[in-house]
Amino acid sequence: MSIRIDDLTVTFKNGVTAVDHVDLEIPHGIFGLLGENGAGKTTLMRVLTTVLAPTSGKVLLDGTLYCEANYEKIQKKIGYLPQEIDLYPSLTVRECLEYMGDLAGIEKRESKKRIDYYLEKTSLADHQKKKMRQLSGGMKRRVGLVQALLHEPDFLIVDEPTTGLDPEERIRIRNLLVDFAEERTVLFSTHVVEDLMATCNQLAVMKKGRFLYTGTMRELLNKARGHVWECCTEDESLARELERKYHISSKQYTEEGIRLRLLGENMPSESGCIACDVTLEDAYIYVTNR
Repeated sequence: MSIRIDDLTVTFKNGVTAVDHVDLEIPHGIFGLLGENGAGKTTLMRVLTTVLAPTSGKVLLDGTLYCEANYEKIQKKIGYLPQEIDLYPSLTVRECLEYMGDLAGIEKRESKKRIDYYLEKTSLADHQKKKMRQLSGGMKRRVGLVQALLHEPDFLIVDEPTTGLDPEERIRIRNLLVDFAEERTVLFSTHVVEDLMATCNQLAVMKKGRFLYTGTMRELLNKARGHVWECCTEDESLARELERKYHISSKQYTEEGIRLRLLGENMPSESGCIACDVTLEDAYIYVTNR
């Protein structure tokens, strides 16, 4: 399964261009889409799920062109977890998933088997008799993920799948997506750098409707190598001065003083600053602020 995007643009009626002449190829496996809120990620995903037609450009799913005549065929191959989800509040978790399975045309015995499997994988088995309206935000997202996985789509699109989850659940959901992507394509959109570091090797960084970077994780880290320094000071005024002069990827109060990670083109002139290893968060901040 491959997805190709050629010169895609989405401009709304108010004149705002949310996606601006972008090209992208999404390969097999998990592909990360990283960007701040308002970067254009959700608009791009709405195009990829056939919810929104682009202003110009084209998208192909395994050679099938995105157009109204092909939407039904494309939709059968896609699973989608949107950022905001509100599924049938009066139904129980299991009733909701059974209904979604019926809508997807899954045979009842197979649907039950898949529901049992994914409820266990997402730690929802003990909550399956609860009404959807009784669930926390994090639980609703897990139910949303199960409904997106239920018909085992060739192309799964997930928008902030770990929002509202505790650390243990985040790990469990990330592992589930990694397993699912062994034979499929998953587009994992998030602003949480840690999620992508743990799940994918290739990603795109998006800002203001354009891609600032597309490629491997290693290549992105290399872009910031030699541009990250660490400085420790007990002087609050010096720390504030450094924050004004440089992009800061981390600030911690330690027993030794205030420890800052600075990003910039040249080594800081302030004494005590040393070069340090690059994290994905450093590289993301560096690329988006160059």
